[in-house]
Amino acid sequence: MPANPPYRQSPSNPRLGEIQTLPERQADMPYAPAMRVRSGEMLYISGATPSPLYHHHPHRSEEHEHPIRIEDQVTRVFETLGAILEDQGLTWTDVVKVTRYLTDMRDQDGLNAVQGRYFGDWRPVSTTLCVNQLSTPGARVEVDIIAAYRP
Repeated sequence: MPANPPYRQSPSNPRLGEIQTLPERQADMPYAPAMRVRSGEMLYISGATPSPLYHHHPHRSEEHEHPIRIEDQVTRVFETLGAILEDQGLTWTDVVKVTRYLTDMRDQDGLNAVQGRYFGDWRPVSTTLCVNQLSTPGARVEVDIIAAYRP
C-alpha cells in the first residue's frame, strides 16, 4: 500500500514532509505526529502516550484519563503508533528504532509483553529511559519510533 502524501512540505526543505493522519485536527497539535524524510525515506513518529493523539492544547483533563494498568496504557500507545504506520503504508516490521520512556522501570516487563504482541519476532533497536514525569498526570509510558519506507 503506498503512503499517503505529506500534509505539507517544509518551506525551506522539500525533502521534509509533515504527516497528519487527521488533517482537520492539526490546529489542536503543537507538533507533528510524524515527519517523513525523503532521500533515505525515513519516518520519525513523535512520542505517543496513553492520551489520544489529537487533543487540545492547552490540555483538557477529560481528554487525558488514563487506565491504571501499564499494559492498558501501553496498548493505547501502540494503537496510536500503529495507526500512523498504517496511514503511511508501513507495518511494525518497517520499524528501525524504538525509544521508550517509563516513569517506573518496574513497568518494563508489562511494556515488553505488550510491545511483543505488536512486533512479534521482529526486534528493532531500542532504548528505554526512566523519566520523572510525562506530559499528562497519570501517564506512565511514552514511546516514539523511527521507521523506514520500502523501496
